[in-house]
Amino acid sequence: MTNLKAQKKQPNAIDVHVGGRIRLRRKLSGMSQERLGEALGITFQQIQKYENGTNRVGASRLQNIANVLNVPISFFFEDAPGTEGDAIDNLKTFSSLADGLFLASTEGLHLNQAFLKIRNPDIRRKIVELVTALAEQDKK
Repeated sequence: MTNLKAQKKQPNAIDVHVGGRIRLRRKLSGMSQERLGEALGITFQQIQKYENGTNRVGASRLQNIANVLNVPISFFFEDAPGTEGDAIDNLKTFSSLADGLFLASTEGLHLNQAFLKIRNPDIRRKIVELVTALAEQDKK
């Protein structure tokens, strides 16, 4: 029999998802962990733990985070992994979470901000076509 307390507790998939969505929205808002923590009256270390899924976010705290980040509370649960579903649904959820984490990364934010500065829709379309073609070539 294994000692459950001796085993390192793995973060819950929902907690990790919610934390990732907090990070995504915080970064898209241009807000630091310190600033979000100050607005909530908690430390930036606690924000890190929420974002990593290490600590579970309570309902009232999640509502406060939603208010500060100006999103409905449902935002944090969009595309969350379900308790039921087949492997394809789980793969889609993982893919959308990975996409969201990329968008929240420094590289993703810079790419998105630069793209949004391009006003010409023809140029935007050409850029999307170029990136799509490069991605296809990279698969080979």
